[in-house]
Amino acid sequence: MKIFFLILLILVVAVTLALWFWRQADHNADQAAMAKLAALQPASPERFDLSLLEGLPEPARRYFRYTIQPGTPLYTVARISMTGKFGMGNRESPDYMDMQATQMLAMPEGFIWKMSASRGALRVSGSDTGQWTRFWLMGLLPVARMGGDPDHTRSAFGRYVAEAVFWTPAALLPGPGVAWQLVDVNTARVIVRHEGMEQAVDVVVAEDGRPLQVSFDRWSNANAEKIHRLQPFGGYLSEFREFEGFILPTHVEAGNFFATEDYFPFFIAEVTNVEFPRSNVIPSGD
Repeated sequence: MKIFFLILLILVVAVTLALWFWRQADHNADQAAMAKLAALQPASPERFDLSLLEGLPEPARRYFRYTIQPGTPLYTVARISMTGKFGMGNRESPDYMDMQATQMLAMPEGFIWKMSASRGALRVSGSDTGQWTRFWLMGLLPVARMGGDPDHTRSAFGRYVAEAVFWTPAALLPGPGVAWQLVDVNTARVIVRHEGMEQAVDVVVAEDGRPLQVSFDRWSNANAEKIHRLQPFGGYLSEFREFEGFILPTHVEAGNFFATEDYFPFFIAEVTNVEFPRSNVIPSGD
């Protein structure tokens, strides 16, 4: 009997160590992804000038005049720190968890969102990128591992194109792969093309140019059938602050089936800081 319990103890320790090293490997991959994206920051960016807006639809010109102050260096890579709530349930039962996260956003190349969420003693942590979605329970049990396929890549592309509207407007100035169209008097559509993918995002702006609402058709399987298809996604932006010459929203609510009776804002973020990294030094975090 003693030998049995000794063997069992050895197996438990071995499995625990294996899971710990697996979690550390994920953490190291997260840090490497952040550093890789941060390195895409232009070293000597052009400064914002209204002449860059020539030929754009009027709502798009309003958007850029509001979100980028004249003379601001046009940094296209941002590190966003946030707290908030992340819904694990549905519209009827949101099952929100308290969330804190750091995101590196480098549209059109990619993003990484590294988060930790808790409710009582329950804790979930992990990361989401264009290559993977990996979440762990209590830091030791893998509960979600997805990605590495065209559906995941296409879905992620829609996400970070839309989030560029929130937090990296310089990345959406007209140029190769980025075009704008007029939708109506207060709405412009940005279309981003990159590596064979295309994503259109509609931006509703106020009279002063503040982006109020973002919506798009996202490739997603967040539906009852769990089938990837285009379906409405979007959210609302508010509580704007200035960050190094950019005027950006610090309150974001977003979710699936936007503007329908099934809309569920599973993502509610309060941004605490937006930085535009100039080096490869990335702060650590779980």
